[in-house]
Formats: sequence, structure tokens, C-alpha cells
Amino acid sequence: QVQLAESGGGLVQDGGSLRLSCAASERTFSTSGMGWFRQAPGKEREFVAGISRYSGLTNYLDSVKGRFTISRDNAKNTVYLQMDSLTPKDTAVYYCAAGRSPVVPRSLSDFSSWGQGTQVTVSS
Repeated sequence: QVQLAESGGGLVQDGGSLRLSCAASERTFSTSGMGWFRQAPGKEREFVAGISRYSGLTNYLDSVKGRFTISRDNAKNTVYLQMDSLTPKDTAVYYCAAGRSPVVPRSLSDFSSWGQGTQVTVSS
């Protein structure tokens, strides 16, 4: 059974930073590309970032490039999303997700499972 547990969300001011963490089951983490997507109130889900299993190749939503950094610690079965220069437009529930394969996820359809989500709120 896939287990993904996000943490690190919260309230931050415009321009601030947060780091999200996601602990995954070893079986899932050892074979999957990982990533994050988000859903803001009243909006569609949106791919945010992905990272491959072996090479660490990454992929980002254009609007977060240069501000967000995805990384993974394979020894801890954990994936991170460092979010800097946050704006109110980044306010959403952020979900950690496991890819269908080891390659870098590039869209929502590349994910096969996800966690419960963590709320990120950026105040102006």
C-alpha cells in the first residue's frame, strides 16, 4: 500500500519561505519518480514539480521556476519542496505524489498516488 505523508505547510507572509516534506513508504520511494501538485480554492489541480528516481532530473511549473526547488533524500525516503519568494498566488493545498515510473513526472497524469495534502497560505 502506498503511503505518502506531507508536512511543513502553514501561514507565511508574501515573500516568505516554507519547506514541505513528504515521507513515503520505502517500496514506493525506491522505484518512483516523485513530485508535488497543488489545488487552490475553486481551481483545477496544477502540477508543480517532479524529480526522477535515479538521476535527480527535475521539472517545474513555469510560474515556480527559480523560486521552488524539489529534492529527494533516498536514504530517508523523503521528498522536499523548498518554496521561496512565495506570493498569495501560491496559496493552495499541496499534495505529494508518486509517479507511475522512475522517470521525472511532468504532468498530473504521471502520478499514480498522492497524500492527504498540506495547506499553504500566503498572506499579502
